[in-house]
Amino acid sequence: MTLTSATVYVTLIFLLAGAVKGVVGLGLPTVAMGLLSLRMPPAEAAAILLLPSFITNVWQLAEGPRLGALLRRLWPTLLAVFASTFIAAGVIASTKSTVAGAALGGALLIYAAAGLRNFHINVSPGTERWAGPVVGVVTGFITGATGTFVVPAVPYLAGLGLARDELVQALGLSFTVSTVALALGLLWHDALEFEAVSNSAIAVVPALVGMMLGGWIRRRVSPERFRRWFFIGLALLAIHLLYAAL
Repeated sequence: MTLTSATVYVTLIFLLAGAVKGVVGLGLPTVAMGLLSLRMPPAEAAAILLLPSFITNVWQLAEGPRLGALLRRLWPTLLAVFASTFIAAGVIASTKSTVAGAALGGALLIYAAAGLRNFHINVSPGTERWAGPVVGVVTGFITGATGTFVVPAVPYLAGLGLARDELVQALGLSFTVSTVALALGLLWHDALEFEAVSNSAIAVVPALVGMMLGGWIRRRVSPERFRRWFFIGLALLAIHLLYAAL
């Protein structure tokens, strides 16, 4: 891609990804990684994702009511996410982009299937003590291999019985930790190129505009209908990525 076409492509993707996040409260890294990986190696896509993901997630967690309480409750999970993401970042940073592409397609397909089936879990206080670190490790390794932060952290956090605003803040906190760990992992493996970082800075504005657009859409469209079509589209994208990696 030429510099101009790459900039337009990145801008449109993050406008769409931000709109999805504005409607359903998550999905920016998932949509962005899936679509960017159609035209570039996953490591480059992950590098472009970093700044818009970090800024939008800090915004999301800062708006919540109980940051201190969530940090005290979730720190074992967050620590496990951070460490395993940093360790696994070598997968997406490797030259074997087909492996990362296949891993990304698999992760997106699992996420889409769970969303279409309205998969939910309930995590009891006793289970949370050991499940949190386990979920953190699994999420971190998937993040390091694919650049997406959602599986299995999102269903786990949704199963903790948090109030709506607390859940949104907890998701923002988890995604922020994942983004920072992924950035450090890519830096450690010399996978942060100047052009990707430049495109990441460019992507911040359309991501924020997309979030505001998503908020406008959310007030006018049924979130459940939007989520259904979002997951159908995500499943088709995942199948394409898996096919391309063969």
